[in-house]
Amino acid sequence: MNEFGLKAKEATVADIGLKHVADAYWNLSAAELVEETIIRGEGILTDTGALAVDTGKFTGRSPKDKFIVYDDITANTVWWGDINIKFSPEDFDRLYDRVCAYLQGKTVYVRDAYACADPQYRMNIRVVTESPWQNLFANNLFLRPSKEEILKTKKAEWTIVAAPGFLANPATDGTRQENFAILNFTKKIILIGGTAYTGEIKKGIFSVLNYVMPQDKKVLSMHCSANIGKNNDTAIFFGLSGTGKTTLSADPDRGLIGDDEHGWSEQSVFNFEGGCYAKCVNLTKEKEPQIFDAIKFGALVENIEFYVGTTTVDYENITKTENTRCAYPVHHIANAVEPSMAGIPKNIFFLTADAFGVIPPISKLDSGQAMYHFISGYTAKVAGTEVGITEPATTFSACFGKAFLPLHPTRYAELLGEKLKKNKVNVWLVNTGWSGGPYGIGSRIKLSYTRALITAALNGDLSKVEYEQLPVFGLAMPKSCPNVPSEILNPRNTWADKNAYDAKAATLAAAFVKNFAQYAEYANEEILSAAPKIAVDA
Repeated sequence: MNEFGLKAKEATVADIGLKHVADAYWNLSAAELVEETIIRGEGILTDTGALAVDTGKFTGRSPKDKFIVYDDITANTVWWGDINIKFSPEDFDRLYDRVCAYLQGKTVYVRDAYACADPQYRMNIRVVTESPWQNLFANNLFLRPSKEEILKTKKAEWTIVAAPGFLANPATDGTRQENFAILNFTKKIILIGGTAYTGEIKKGIFSVLNYVMPQDKKVLSMHCSANIGKNNDTAIFFGLSGTGKTTLSADPDRGLIGDDEHGWSEQSVFNFEGGCYAKCVNLTKEKEPQIFDAIKFGALVENIEFYVGTTTVDYENITKTENTRCAYPVHHIANAVEPSMAGIPKNIFFLTADAFGVIPPISKLDSGQAMYHFISGYTAKVAGTEVGITEPATTFSACFGKAFLPLHPTRYAELLGEKLKKNKVNVWLVNTGWSGGPYGIGSRIKLSYTRALITAALNGDLSKVEYEQLPVFGLAMPKSCPNVPSEILNPRNTWADKNAYDAKAATLAAAFVKNFAQYAEYANEEILSAAPKIAVDA
């Protein structure tokens, strides 16, 4: 076995069971990994210099094939169910040995990296991948240690082994099908096989941090973007796909802390990552200039198509998948803050694209409402966004990232509530969806209005105006806002048929209450009291 590259003298892949690989290349540069990928025929360069690859059969995560080892550490702490699926320690050990045997005689790529930009919470990670472009992904998405730090890292706290060419046998391996992503909190290993989709690497560590940070560190782990203004005011943006999180947090007048995963400690908000993994379907320089310009040499684009006869990416082409992605280090963004951390937030925004036209363009939440809406994680999908959706459909994802929560959602919500009260943070619910009626009748709220509302919240203008309460949901709505027509601030006023609004509001409220029933048993009274009132009475 040959091991090449930059590493601690004592470091070896043999320590994690990989004793008979042909060659192990450690901490290759981005340029070297790009070259390796091209030589192996696994990718090509686009006309902007980015490396383009295909991830094969899987172009997205496979949530039903994500497992957590059930043992003494996790038995009574993990929120078991359809999100966190049990896997036996014996099956894990056997499968791990089989993956190591599969990698015998093969070349592997090893990367030392870490998560958490705040040094107090740093988690060292070692990533072993079967392909060089997976290793480039790890280089881009995780934080990058210095040469001196690498030379001192004999062992990492967590290890990821990703072998997409290995296919499990469900009959003997304990998996559901040939692919798998398994977290072992006792051995501190993430084992990935049968899928080359790189998001499994990123979200594996996010799931680890979602388990460790709230329990052991009293840090709130968050699926959100964050930025900071010129007055050092930190803002956090939560929102599911289609709500405008990336667009609204990517403000050229504010520094980007990060676009997806953060921790909130007693002293800071800090990025878990060192890069961005952005969707790039329909990407244009006009709509998303920061992301567009970040896709240059060193960046990785996945599952895209080119314009015929060129190496120019056709971002509108979704022949392979709608989930086309680009992965790049955060310093590819011109206004990125490094190190990626800032002070305690002053404002938090929950973004929802309400296709029913019920939720106000902006409303201010008290702590109980903030916890309730955080657990709910509401948005709506409109007709045509997914197969089978012919009219607006409610979508709820606990804490705006249900798929990555090893703990019960109320654990995160209560920690959020504690931090809100201690730091007197403003929390805003922002509707980037419809006004004047539901989708098909009303119209989408103008982006310029949403930007003006967020700006007014950030600079304190909304602390100087009168508020009124929205029936049913009990939301506090401003009566005026600079550069926004006052008549749109109360959604009921924008509907021609007020009775139709009331009926739609009751329907949406009932959907909230029905969704929340699965969490109610563990929710405290303050959270429960924030539920929509008509639906509760009914």
